[in-house]
Amino acid sequence: MIEIALYQPDIAPNAGSILRMCACFGLTCRIIEPAGFVMTDSAFRRAGMDYLDRAALIREPSWTAYRQATAGRRSVLLTTKAPHAYWDFAFRPGDILLMGRESSGVPDDVHAAVEARVTIPMRPGLRSLNVAMACAMAAGEA
Repeated sequence: MIEIALYQPDIAPNAGSILRMCACFGLTCRIIEPAGFVMTDSAFRRAGMDYLDRAALIREPSWTAYRQATAGRRSVLLTTKAPHAYWDFAFRPGDILLMGRESSGVPDDVHAAVEARVTIPMRPGLRSLNVAMACAMAAGEA
């Protein structure tokens, strides 16, 4: 089974939506802190609705803690800077889909540290999809 990891998420409703998806599909979600919101924010709870209590959530205090906790597993970063489309990637059980911050993605050191990078191809001139939508697309493919 795959997992989802959110790198320092900025927007509570997006994280809540992703946690709701994880609850529905039985996926674990790791939030790599610090997050840009308090985990009890009303916006976080509103987007996740009553599903948040059914979601398997692991809070990682830092990128270093996340890497230690997931050693031996592949982190697959969804990024606009990847050479391969997510539908051409050979996902494996145990992969962790890593989503960057809505405002800035992930820093260069995180980008360099992951085991794989994939992208969702889009029309030229457009930057990115909503992170919750991108996460759902990649999770469905994986």
